[in-house]
Amino acid sequence: MRKIIIIVLALATTLGFVFWRFGPKIGNNNKDENKPTTLLIYGLWEDENYIKPAIEAYKKVKPNVTLKYVFQSSINYQKRVQTQISSNEGPDVFMLHQTWVPGFIKANLLSPMPSGVMSLEEYTQAFNPVAVETLTQDNKIYGIARGIDGLALYYNEDILKAVNASVPQTWEEFRNSAIKTTTKDPAGNIITAGAAMGATGNVDHWPDIIGLLFLQQPGASLEKPNSDAGAEIIRFYTNFVTKPSQKVWDVNLENSTQAFAAGKLAFYFAPSWRAHEIHETNKDLHFNTASVPQLPNKKKISWSTVWAYAVSSKSQNQTQAWEFLKFFTSSQTQKLLYQEASKLRLFGLPYSRVELQKELEDDPIVGAFVIQAPDYKSWYLASQTHDQGVNDQMIKYFEDAINATLQGADPKSALDTTAKGVEQVLNTFVNPATPAPSKR
Repeated sequence: MRKIIIIVLALATTLGFVFWRFGPKIGNNNKDENKPTTLLIYGLWEDENYIKPAIEAYKKVKPNVTLKYVFQSSINYQKRVQTQISSNEGPDVFMLHQTWVPGFIKANLLSPMPSGVMSLEEYTQAFNPVAVETLTQDNKIYGIARGIDGLALYYNEDILKAVNASVPQTWEEFRNSAIKTTTKDPAGNIITAGAAMGATGNVDHWPDIIGLLFLQQPGASLEKPNSDAGAEIIRFYTNFVTKPSQKVWDVNLENSTQAFAAGKLAFYFAPSWRAHEIHETNKDLHFNTASVPQLPNKKKISWSTVWAYAVSSKSQNQTQAWEFLKFFTSSQTQKLLYQEASKLRLFGLPYSRVELQKELEDDPIVGAFVIQAPDYKSWYLASQTHDQGVNDQMIKYFEDAINATLQGADPKSALDTTAKGVEQVLNTFVNPATPAPSKR
């Protein structure tokens, strides 16, 4: 009996230790969930005033979570964030462009969203296809967009009315309307430009326009641009400057955004945020936006340029960070922020959630951006990212091809050099590293 008692006590002691060491912490769950947490958030483009309502709303839901929002300069932002995260000094939550996701994943800098916060199925239903295509990888969610944006066709209502020109739906209609709305002096100098097309130096967002044309054109490939189809795109674009019968723009004209704001340009391609700049420059300008032109009888394709929020792989509060982002991009929060922003400027950030986008479709400026949302595609020719990386380096190769064509070079030959550059950039920033050969 004494031996039995000793054995039972020994087993009880051992099991008690195992349960204490590895079992659930009864009574500590609420304490862990409610412990004070601070999330450092890096934001771009919007100062704290625009997101303060969301921060205050979240504080009511999670009083133990302190949100520290730090507005960042876009200059050298990407490299700065990458360096800080790599050094364990970066933010918990930060903004990044959709085209940066592969590079950040390649460098092991992103934390995937826990499925308990949001499943991939829920994410796919809530957001447009371009979000799934660019912000997820291997069935894991790496980014979540607060808003949606892309290219739209801005047009000057007064110029179109003056010559009875219509808003184009196809590229042929666009070319005809651009020619119709162009006015010149007796010497042939452009007074009112029909469209900001054909050049690089004074056409804002020209890389996005080229990306759109390549994605729409059957047989064209941005990965391998030096095809007959690719050469035709460059020729089509530069003809708006070089071909006398359809010259509607000139390399010596003022910047396209300035020209449109001044009422000297009929058609202009840009994302939604340019509308605020244009309105502030000229409050008397009558302008609207429309969906970008398409090729007839082809699948609709529009150009996306989306900024999303992600969570650092080095964050000590990854689950809490993703829980905040789910709240931050919820329908309720997006509507709140849109309403508050609309008090300070023309409109808020166009909704990224599909269920809300129909509410904006009838807006004369914002409507075009959400109507195109199901058709958005993206690639590494996004302008104004200031990344000095995948986009800026890719843009330089296409810029050289366009400028060479403007100077009389054959576009296909010019694109041969571009193709080599594209391959190099993709291998550096996008394509997974090639495993080193095994040693035997």
